[in-house]
Amino acid sequence: MGSAFSLIVNDAEQGSLVAQYNLGVMYDEGRGVQQDYNQAAAWYRRAAEQADAAAQFNLGVMYYEGRGVQQDYNQAGAWYRKAAEQGHAKAQFNLGVMYYEGQGVQQDYIQAVAWYRKAAEQGHAKAQFNLGVMYKKGQGVPQDYAQSYMWVNLAAAQGVEDAVRMRDNLVKKLTPSQIEEGQRLAREWIAKHPQAQVAQ
Repeated sequence: MGSAFSLIVNDAEQGSLVAQYNLGVMYDEGRGVQQDYNQAAAWYRRAAEQADAAAQFNLGVMYYEGRGVQQDYNQAGAWYRKAAEQGHAKAQFNLGVMYYEGQGVQQDYIQAVAWYRKAAEQGHAKAQFNLGVMYKKGQGVPQDYAQSYMWVNLAAAQGVEDAVRMRDNLVKKLTPSQIEEGQRLAREWIAKHPQAQVAQ
């Protein structure tokens, strides 16, 4: 590993985005090197500053959790936003959570819905579930049980246990026409998004 590692370090120091990101992962997860969150954060930052969405997301996680950097929800949100604006589904979901909880940003259910929706449209199961919950409660969107059922049903189909329970509880409370509308919406969504990747 010694010579291969030296080549990666050399490439990273020469500005290779891929090498910088890979070094971040290696130090973050202890792959082939002693785990070192400070080094991971430093290499993620170098790749993130070159607009690498995965590095921006990982740096956001490190700020959110306080690994290798001082915990800072403002910084976490800023890095998540950079990745989310590039279409990174996990970053979109995490940014939605931050808006929902008011972590590092002013609590804003409308923004939470917007970011959950972007991730949900890419097939992110937990975002689909959270969007379904928000439709059920009328948080950030008008209350809509058919939409709630649709999103929860999509999440349940991907194995989200809370979604399975919520879907089963919704069935007991909804009218047959609301259930049929939710199922129709889910079928239409699946037909329009055949390539949606599961991104959890």
